[in-house]
Amino acid sequence: MITLSSFDELRATQAALMKIKYSYPELFNRLFHIVALTRALQFKYHFMGTILMDENHDEYTPEFVIPSVSNLYIEEVQKLKNDPDFQILLQIFSQSKNIGFAKISMLVLGKSPESLLGASTIK
Repeated sequence: MITLSSFDELRATQAALMKIKYSYPELFNRLFHIVALTRALQFKYHFMGTILMDENHDEYTPEFVIPSVSNLYIEEVQKLKNDPDFQILLQIFSQSKNIGFAKISMLVLGKSPESLLGASTIK
């Protein structure tokens, strides 16, 4: 998915994520874990995002991964969704949907908004 993001959108999303990092550190650590796991497994960030947002993720489900690995990943994402403060995170994802799950994930991992300007084909 190709997304174009404005600097202001990226900055606002980064600020919202930093607020979560310091106000809800456990929630942020769970999110960081899921983003890092997504990256380590080389899954698409959109796959992660659709699971978090309760959207149909079939189109983004990795094709060449055995079901037990996919199911284990989905269970890990569910742990984040079970956090009592998850709605706060869900609100940020909803408000930042124009940015795309990949760029939000890069912000979680500590990338600067400046490095994410322009078209992105990160999946």
